[in-house]
Amino acid sequence: MNVAVDGSSSSPVLGGLVDEVRARLAGTPGDVSPHRVAAALREVGRPVGDATVLAVHEALRREVVGAGPLEPLLRLDGVTDVLVNGPDEVYVDTGSGLRRSPEVRFADDAAVRRLAQRLAAQAGRRLDDAVPFVDCRLPDGTRFHAVLAPVARPGTALSLRVPVPQRLGLDDLLARRAVTPEGARLLRGIVDRRLAFVVSGGTGTGKTTLLGALLGLVGPHERVVLVEDAGELRPDHPHVVALEARPANVEGAGEVTLRTLVRQALRMRPDRLVVGEVRGAEVVDLLAALNTGHEGGCGTVHANGAGDVVARIEALAQSAGLPRAAAHSQLASALDVVLHLVRDARGHRRLAEVAVPVRGDDGLVEARAAVSFTAAGATVVHDAGDRLADLLEQR
Repeated sequence: MNVAVDGSSSSPVLGGLVDEVRARLAGTPGDVSPHRVAAALREVGRPVGDATVLAVHEALRREVVGAGPLEPLLRLDGVTDVLVNGPDEVYVDTGSGLRRSPEVRFADDAAVRRLAQRLAAQAGRRLDDAVPFVDCRLPDGTRFHAVLAPVARPGTALSLRVPVPQRLGLDDLLARRAVTPEGARLLRGIVDRRLAFVVSGGTGTGKTTLLGALLGLVGPHERVVLVEDAGELRPDHPHVVALEARPANVEGAGEVTLRTLVRQALRMRPDRLVVGEVRGAEVVDLLAALNTGHEGGCGTVHANGAGDVVARIEALAQSAGLPRAAAHSQLASALDVVLHLVRDARGHRRLAEVAVPVRGDDGLVEARAAVSFTAAGATVVHDAGDRLADLLEQR
């Protein structure tokens, strides 16, 4: 019998057997063993050949262990993301961009839904028709997001972001050509001189990886306080305190927001205040902190280009009630450098540009290119290069 990775068959025969055995076993406690599967098959009048028993047992085992049919993909070398678009479309990224994995599939959308709900339960989160989406961190550190059908089409959608198994340092990124030798020297200077910076880029460009590598350059005598929505940063540093946001429970109580955590972090004597991803009202408190003696603060922000970072931060600040003029005034004195990452069509992630915020005569700030790095590894110095050099020299 041709068995798919999830233990189902390309024909509906095995899928029907799995459903019948699952319903039978659910009525009595006990482990899912081949012996119990064989007994359940006999009870429902089904064939109990060794191949059938083992196929049904494997299908049921995958439903309750690990990530089910996705487990082999999550164990691939270099895997960063596994995505599921309904029962028949599974994609994996091992560092070279997304590719479809035709050998992995689910029996139906109900199987995807069961897996999503089981993974959400591992993180203590609710996922059902009343709350059809979830964003959480699994016990092994994997970032998990799910949206149930019919809200998601063509079926329940899962996204798993796999944590890097080892802590990558700047030398590792240099070896992987994510930064050039000149870029690495510049990044070391930015950290050593305690310049405030944000790492910008699109989804999957390596923002968290670069930020973690740079935090590994911070002096061991400094105290690093991390604030994240879902803990992903694992910097190689001896003195790190991590704070993680928490959503409200099913009664609507117990929420802990990033903005609250930023305020708490300021009372924890941070030498480096780090916001893993700036994407809401917490930007107001971060800007205020960077304007009140907390040098060397940093974080990441989603943006299409270094020049778009100012507009992104302005929009976040205004949505939190900070007027435009005040947002630009705070930004002008809070942020020193923007590090922008890109990802090319082949999936290669790299540092593409370093920009500095410059305040114009109208009081508004714009991020001007100081240095850029081509795909071939060449370094190009732009008009704002002198300003960046001055910042490094002044510190």
